[in-house]
Amino acid sequence: MVTLDLLRAALTSGGGPVIAQPGDLPPLRGWETAAALAVTTSGSTGEPKTVLLGADALTTSAELTHARLGGPGRWLLALPTTHIAGIQVLVRSVVAGVEPGVMDLAPGFRAADFAVASRPVLATPGRHYTALVPTQLARLVATDGPGLAAARQYDAVLIGGAATPPSLLERSRELGVRVVTTYGMSETSGGCVYDGLPLDGVRVRLVDGRIEVGGPVLALGYQGGEPFGEWFRTGDLGRVRADGTVEVLGRADDVIISGGENIAPAGVERALTAQPGVREACVVGLADPEWGQVVAAAVVPENPDDPPDVDELCAAVGDVVGRFAMPKRVVYVAELPLRGPGKVDRRAVASSFG
Repeated sequence: MVTLDLLRAALTSGGGPVIAQPGDLPPLRGWETAAALAVTTSGSTGEPKTVLLGADALTTSAELTHARLGGPGRWLLALPTTHIAGIQVLVRSVVAGVEPGVMDLAPGFRAADFAVASRPVLATPGRHYTALVPTQLARLVATDGPGLAAARQYDAVLIGGAATPPSLLERSRELGVRVVTTYGMSETSGGCVYDGLPLDGVRVRLVDGRIEVGGPVLALGYQGGEPFGEWFRTGDLGRVRADGTVEVLGRADDVIISGGENIAPAGVERALTAQPGVREACVVGLADPEWGQVVAAAVVPENPDDPPDVDELCAAVGDVVGRFAMPKRVVYVAELPLRGPGKVDRRAVASSFG
């Protein structure tokens, strides 16, 4: 596990690289020796890769984050430091010169525990921040108690690591939580696009519909590979809205091809979670002899005892996305399986359909 002392040494005196996940790192050679941090990707699209990040990229990301949010502040660490999102909370604390608050995640994320961990952080003067994944935010919003009350007091609650249902964002903001959506990955030192707008100095472009990122927050490269160039090509599809904000449409390798139609699961998920009674949804493609693939949806209802009508959900998808995207199979589940820092495990979802 990454500790504040180890990370501080790596960032300020060349004491790295700090290894985020347990295990041995092969000897670093050439350009690799400039790494301050080694963090392994989740392997959601293939074999996990070890990303090597330099101190300059990490600290620049932290400085740009503070500039966007309104200045340095005290952070609450509510994410594991085996992934870049949690590590960046520590980096920002080092850059700000302030000790972070730390939430004990051993028993899992609970709203009451979040409230307790927040008290000493919020009691200090200045600005206050934390970073969460959508599942954690959903748990705070679901219980109108001390956890939600604490979340309201932060100057910004960064949300990333997975797509956040628009309905959850809307509800959170209605309740007074200052939510800031983030997009990024280990290869970009964490979040580099906030509420659809790249951080200062970060460049985003689309090439054949794929998002590419450039700028001072890029990692050095993958261990055992070649160093990154000027641009990093992500695995995500995107588009730029008329107001210049970047919209992430989902991963290119998640696209479902059914009857010759290309269907982005993220669009179907947004249509589902916009419906009353739906808390979360995950859409996957299942092999089908006639259509090639069919759309299947795992839905977490707000009330398990009174879930939404399946036909109404499918009709809503047809109205918003198109009839070709209507789920052929829908199953209600108590929760979605997760991996890494809160991302839905699509492979596990697909296998649950049998």
